[in-house]
Parts: sequence; C-alpha cells; structure tokens
Amino acid sequence: MCMSPYSETLECAISLEWILSATAGRATHGDTHRHTPTLSGGEGQQQVPALRLPLAAGWLPPCGEGLFGGQHCPQIPTPSTHPEAQDQASPLHRELSAQNAEGLSFRAIGFRTAMTGRARVHARGRRRDTPPPEPAQPEAVRGRPVPPVPRTDPPLSFADLVRRGTAAAQQPRQIQPRLQSLTGVRHVAEAGPPAGAEATSQPSEELQQASGSQGSLLRKRRDVGRDFQDFVVNTRQNLVHVRESTKGTQGRPVMLLSNHVRLKSHSQRHLYKYNVIYTPDIEDGSKREALLSELEKLLGNRCIYDGNSLLLPHSLGETKKEVVSKLKNEPVKITFELSRELQTTSPDCLRYYNILFRRMLQKMDLDQIGRNYYNKNKKTEFNEYRLEIWPGYVTSILPYETGLTLCADVSHKLLRMETAYDLISHTREKTRGEDAKEKILRKLVGSSVLTKYNNRTYRVDDIIWEMSPSSTFTKSDGSEISFVDYYKERYGTVVTTLNQPLLITKGKWKKSRQDTPHQPIMLVPELCHLTGLTDDMRKDSRMMGDLSTHTRMDPDRRQHKLLTFMDSLRKNNTVQKELRDWNLELEEGFLSLSGRTLQDVRIHQGRRVFDNHKADWSKNTREVPLLRAVSLDHWLIVYTKGNYETALTLQQNLQRVTPRMGITVRNAKLLEAADTVQSYIRTLEKHASQKTQMVLCLLPTDNKEIYDGIKRYLCINYPIPSQCVLKRTLDRPKTPVTIATKIALQMNCKLGGALWKVDIGLQNAMFIGIDCFHDIERRRKSVAGFVASIDPDLTRWFSECIIQQSGQELVKGLTTCLYTALKLWCEQNSSPPHSIIVYRDGVGDGQLQALIDQEVKQMETYLENAYRGQKVRLTFIVVKKRINTRFFIEKDGGRLNNPSPGTVIDLKVTRTEWYDFFIVSQSVREGTGTVTPTHYNVIHDTLYLSPDAVQGLTYRLCHMYYNFSGIIRVPAPCHYAHKLAYLVGQSLHQQPHESLSKSLFYL
Repeated sequence: MCMSPYSETLECAISLEWILSATAGRATHGDTHRHTPTLSGGEGQQQVPALRLPLAAGWLPPCGEGLFGGQHCPQIPTPSTHPEAQDQASPLHRELSAQNAEGLSFRAIGFRTAMTGRARVHARGRRRDTPPPEPAQPEAVRGRPVPPVPRTDPPLSFADLVRRGTAAAQQPRQIQPRLQSLTGVRHVAEAGPPAGAEATSQPSEELQQASGSQGSLLRKRRDVGRDFQDFVVNTRQNLVHVRESTKGTQGRPVMLLSNHVRLKSHSQRHLYKYNVIYTPDIEDGSKREALLSELEKLLGNRCIYDGNSLLLPHSLGETKKEVVSKLKNEPVKITFELSRELQTTSPDCLRYYNILFRRMLQKMDLDQIGRNYYNKNKKTEFNEYRLEIWPGYVTSILPYETGLTLCADVSHKLLRMETAYDLISHTREKTRGEDAKEKILRKLVGSSVLTKYNNRTYRVDDIIWEMSPSSTFTKSDGSEISFVDYYKERYGTVVTTLNQPLLITKGKWKKSRQDTPHQPIMLVPELCHLTGLTDDMRKDSRMMGDLSTHTRMDPDRRQHKLLTFMDSLRKNNTVQKELRDWNLELEEGFLSLSGRTLQDVRIHQGRRVFDNHKADWSKNTREVPLLRAVSLDHWLIVYTKGNYETALTLQQNLQRVTPRMGITVRNAKLLEAADTVQSYIRTLEKHASQKTQMVLCLLPTDNKEIYDGIKRYLCINYPIPSQCVLKRTLDRPKTPVTIATKIALQMNCKLGGALWKVDIGLQNAMFIGIDCFHDIERRRKSVAGFVASIDPDLTRWFSECIIQQSGQELVKGLTTCLYTALKLWCEQNSSPPHSIIVYRDGVGDGQLQALIDQEVKQMETYLENAYRGQKVRLTFIVVKKRINTRFFIEKDGGRLNNPSPGTVIDLKVTRTEWYDFFIVSQSVREGTGTVTPTHYNVIHDTLYLSPDAVQGLTYRLCHMYYNFSGIIRVPAPCHYAHKLAYLVGQSLHQQPHESLSKSLFYL
C-alpha cells in the first residue's frame, strides 16, 4: 500500500474564483499602498540626480575633487521620480536636493532572520492588480491636527461577497475538460461542505449559478507536498573565506546534549523517483491515491506518494510507463515518468521520509492537527476553565553535518471546551440586534477553530447569517443534500441546533498552486471548537499558572518526555517494520556535541561599566545616570473618572525614581476624559500643543479599540510620543518603584534618549533591522518594518514601514528606506558609515533563493550606484527563532539544565552547504522552562567576517534592546523592526507621521 498525506475520499469544495477576485479588490479602511521604488539609471527609468552628503574633516574618501575643507562625499542616488515611486517616498524623501559625485569605498554587512523554522513554500496569494489607493489624507501640522478623511463606501465583508454572487466574477480561462463525472469537482481533504454550493436559503440566484459545475474552474495539478528545494541552495560555495571551516574558536568549551537522533541508512542502493501524471487530470488527492493502491502488482507494497510523485525502492524497468485504470467506470491513464535516481541520503528524499514518519505516528494512535501529532487519550482537562490540553510531538527529518537526523520536541495543543456556537449564543444573550452581530464578528473572525470530526483546524474569515445547517448544497454527483444530513452521513455527527449561521473559511492554497483559487469552506459553529486563549484568559494569573505546569517543561522533564517517545517508537513493531522496509534505523540516544560559551559583554551606562553575568541589569539602570537623559518639561497625563489619585501617584513615583537616572520630570498637566476614543481625542485636541513632549494615557481596561484610536491619533494625525499604561499594572502594591522605573525608561527612549551601550567591535557601522508583520484578522495588508541606527553607538534610530500586499514577505522598497537612513546618518555624523549591518526577520528557509535574488540584489545594486567605481561589500544573514532544536547541559548528578547565555553551537547540527550557527542568548529562570536557541545562516558575505567575529557581533547586539534590561533572543535592530511592524499592522494600518521617524515611538 502506498503511503500518502491524503486520507480517504472526501466530499468536494466548489471552486469560487469570483469570491477571491472580489476579495482581492477590497480595500481596508486606513490601509495605504506602497510601490516599489526604482533605482536611477535603470533601463526604461528616468534618471534622477543624486544627493551630496557632507563629510567630517579628516576623513578622506578615495575620490576626486574636494568639498567642505578639501573633503567630499559619496553620491547617494535618490529613488526614481516615477509617479509610483513618489507615492512611496515620504515628503522628506521628495524634498531632498541632489548633486552628482563619484564613488566611495563602502562596506555593508547584512543579517536576515526568519520567524519560522519551516520552509514557507506556500503561495500566499495570486498576483492581482493593485486596487486604487484610498484618498490621501493631508499631513497634520503640529498644533493644527487634521482629522482623517471619512470613508464613504465601507469595505465589503467576505459574506457580502458570497451574497453578491457573480457580480465581481472574472471570466475563467479555457482549459482542457476532465471526465464528465468529475467536472466541477475540487476536493479539499477532510474539509467539510463547500462554500458557495447551491443552498435553498441563499438570497442570490447568481450564486447558485456560479457555484454549479458550469462556473467551476479546472486547473492543472501542480506539485504538492512539502518543498525542500532550498536544501540544495548552497550559499556557502560563494563564501571563499569559510569554505574550509565555519567553526569558531573563542569561548569556553562546554558539552551539550541536543534533541536530535541520527537516522542511519543501511543500504547503498538507489531510490527511484517517478512523476505521476493522470489523464484526464484528477484534482482529488485521495482519488489519485486510490488509483495507485490498485497497482500493487506493479508498484509493490513499499512506495511513498506525496500527491504528485512517487518514491520506490526499485525501478519499474522503463523511464516511462503507462497503465490504464478506472474511476467510476471511466478510464484513467496513469503515466509514470522516471525523474531521477536518488541516494538514500539525498535532500530530495526528505519529503518522502517525513511522509513516512508521519504515517508511522498515525499508526501509534496519534492524531494529526496541523503539522504536529497529539494524543487525545492523554489529554488533561481543566473543567474550571473549560479548557483541555492535548500532549503531542513535533518532528522533522533534515540533513546536517552528521547526516540525516530526526529532530523531535514536545508540543501541546490547547483546546477550549467552548464551541463557536456557544460563543455566538452567549454574545446574543448579552447584546441584541446588529450590535450582537458586530461583536460576534469581532470575536470570531480571525480566530482558529478545530473540527473534531476530522481533527482539522480552520481560520474563520467571515459569517454568513442567511444560511443555516438546514441549507442544502449540490454534491459532486449532482445530488442535493443539507449540511445536517451531510455531516450525519459523512462523519456520523449529529447537528442538534438548526437555528445557527454558518462560518466561512477561505481555505488554503495547495503547494505550488498559486494560480488556483481558494476553496471557501462552510462550517457549522456547533461542530467548531475554539482554540487558543482569549485576552481575558491571559489576564487570569491563576489559570495561566495552572496551564504552565503542563506546558512549560524544564530540561529534565522535557528530556524524559522525549526519551519516552523515542522508546515507544523503537518498541512499536509496525514502526520498526516500516523503517526496515526502507533500510532505515534510529540510533540509540540523542546526539551530543560541543559548544562554546562566549565572554560576558560589558555594559556602558553613563560613567559606569558593569558585566551582564546575570543577563539582567535592571537594578543598575536606576542607580546611575543614563547614557543620554531627556528632561520631561511639557507633558500630559490623561486619566478616566475615578483615577485621579492613581494618575497623581504615578507622576510622584516617576519624579521619585528619575533623578538618579539624570532625568528631570516636571509636573504634568492632568486631564480627565471619558473612556471612549472620541473623548480621548477631544481632550488631546484641546490641550496638546507644539510644546507637548509626551502624552501618557492611564487606561482603565485594555480595550483594543481605545488603544488603537489613541495610537492612530498620536502617531498619524497629531504626532506626539505616547505612553499607554493600564491601571491594573499600577495597582500592584509591591512594585510601584519598579513599574515607575520601567515607564520612565520607555518614555526616555521615545523622547530620543539612550540608556546604555556596548562595545560592538565594528567602527562606524550602521545596523538595520527588517521584519514583516502579516495581519491575519480579515487578511489586511502586510507591513514591513525598517529600522536603522544613525550613530556608531546604536543609540539613535530611524524607523520607517512599507505596507505591502497581504502575505507578501519579501520587501521591494528597501532602496527608499536605505537612502533616507544614509542621509540621516551623514547629518548626525558628518560622514557616511563604513559598513552596514542588516538584520532581517520573518522569512523561512523556503525563500532563501528568492531572498538572494531580490532583497540582497536590491541593496547591492543601490550601493553600487551610490558608490560608483568601488567594490561594495555586503554580508547577509538569515536568522530563525521559531525552531524546534533544543540544547541541554548536564550538571553534577546527571540533571539537565539550560545552557548559559552566550552559548554558541556551530557543528554537527549545522549544514554543510550553509555558513550557519546557533546562539543561546537569553536566560530562563531555573524550573520555568527550556531555553530556545536562535539559528543564524550567513547567505552572502563579501566582508569576509570570520565565524568568531560574526558570532561575537551577533551576541553583543542582543544586549542593545532598550525595552528590556537584559539579553533578548535576537539582535536589537531585528526586534525594533518587529515592534514597529506590529504596531502599524495591528493598530495604525497606515504610515506613521514622519516626524516620529527618528525616535523609538513604538516601544
């Protein structure tokens, strides 16, 4: 029997391209559109002049005529004056003058980090025409706030588009039809009834026509299954200085234990990969697998099928073999084309090995939810909180220096006993009319639900109120069935409540099928269990403490769980037979390896220097003057009714702790406002002025609507640095001084102050952080945050964001941001930086080649144009922090502990084709959990940084994040970029005012 990620034959979901095409054109209120800037001198582009930057006397660039006392500066080309580029450029960019000059020697270093450890190979969306931007709002002038331009036509919801039917439809392209019996079928494995199918209660006849077989789109099937193409992207081969070795030597040696187990192959025989082609094409993966299962005589009982290709331990004897099978008495020709012969350790085998391993986990009675497997029979129930936790495991097989290894880690799935229908009912009881629908939409849209009848998770995209479980739809065989009957016949599940709406989920693209429309799916709320924690749940400290006893595991407990899991694998006869059939074997024990612990980094604050051996220097920050303190002379505190005393106490505590920091805090203007967005804004309009340095808002609750409204007003319309503080934070009786200290430090940073610095080790280096935030709620646009240091000590920063299409990860507008950062650097330092260090966050392994071709190329091209005639040196590093690799250190007595901060691992679990390493930078209190390392991958390096240099530099930069007096997991510029992108993506939804661009206003 062939192994496949597909399960049994399931009902279909009807293709609805008209929903997607209409959704793609929907604009969200507050969003702005950014366009990719073009470089001057590009083919077909208008030439634009360049900016001449002043340089400090005494610094002599290798170029011609002098300027400013015999010195002159490099040519920094401005972005193109093409209208689209002008839309992206801020007024600051457009007002820059330009002059021509010759080149300058310029070095650049780039780091790139990735939020996820898995390869992102899904096409997030088809390329569509960009909808016209919303009317531009006039820029606010300090002292003269301008309200936002009201929107006359609200955006359509997803359910509205369902109701409209084919009004927004696009004409489908002509393609070759399939078998008559399969026409109009687009199966989604274990999905549920299709959205858009004919339903008796639907208000639009157009929808019924569009959802039938005549309106369905048939697409050519493409490659499915996880794509491991980047495992053959050899970035190290171009890095001459580390071809021999990527191992560092500095630091104290330490022996470590990992959560990797070697996977050995006992055979030198080749494996054979065949592409499988069906004529006519069959979209449903379960039907393709069913056809293959009938060919056991040809294929044998050992084969692994990924939905498109087949891995066999033996050859079929021909490079191309055709057989004919039958599906519902209709002939189907199946063609097997030999793709390649593979070594058992080939990266191309990894996909099949992971499919094989997932199949083995299923045979161990584990249920797949997402990519991981969980044991529902060992779940822990918390009836008091109506929650349950399913224990499970996350596994992956990857190639490393030591060969193939299985990485296994503990995972937990938190489920709520509450269903989506329970939430709808409770909200209706508390709220009536249309307000109830709005509240339900806010609570459900964007949330994830689990359908236990098939153990699949879905994200709720909208609710269609006109439909119910009694509504009917047309099945693939032409028969009509209600949702109630469908679930009873298909899953044996009884729907008890007929008076409930239906949920809509857009579904996901199949792998590499970016030209195939989403398949909307209808779900019954009664059968959808909510997942994750609400904000109110997270506020319950007792509940969070009870949950953490099961989910947070120290190294000893985690290792025990993993050893038990591996032991069960070795004792399972079915699993062992599967491994023997493929000549594979899991070694005993976890992989041990050697690491190095780097020296402590010295922190400079004012005239004092201290070590970070405890990875926390919060006490030091309030005992001596800060590196750069900013006095607070004109500021406002806005509070709500009944909170005057709390506001006054907060002001007094701030005045109590700040003198030792060197900060002078004068009395604020205390203002009362009602707890509404409109009242806060009216109060600020009346009392804020050009002299106002800071606005502190004391909020009685963490109402997101109020927080977002305040931030939008003070970041866009009337730009003033702001600080929002929850009243319950100040009500903690034992920590008023600590809380006041942290607030004072944050406010000082937002005003342009600096707390501390470290010895970076590179002179005149600019550091840049880039991160992308994808707003999953209602599929808003993606936001890329760009943050650059504009002084050598990393105490002043320039911040800008780029708003892109939803799901877009790679950034196309880097040149505009880089141009402005270089200009500001020269204004601050009178000379350009000698090197640039870019930290890039938010991209997975699956985009390595695209990253090199796009973002690295952008920066290279721009810097070459800026410094003509000189070799521009650029280093780019990918960093992943969401990874499953863990490291432990064995102490006396055999107990396992977390490695110390500064532990570097650069062998055995690193890749031969990469210049990569791990760093454990942060500290975890004993008994509170297992530390997670961060993975760094140098993909481009013409600066020739040695392993010791890049590892030490990276670790030092983890000390420079001003919102925490300790070491964080990633370099500070990377985390600053994340904070900026998160604020804009979650609250602002458009560009912040440029007057805030030189402060850390988003901390």
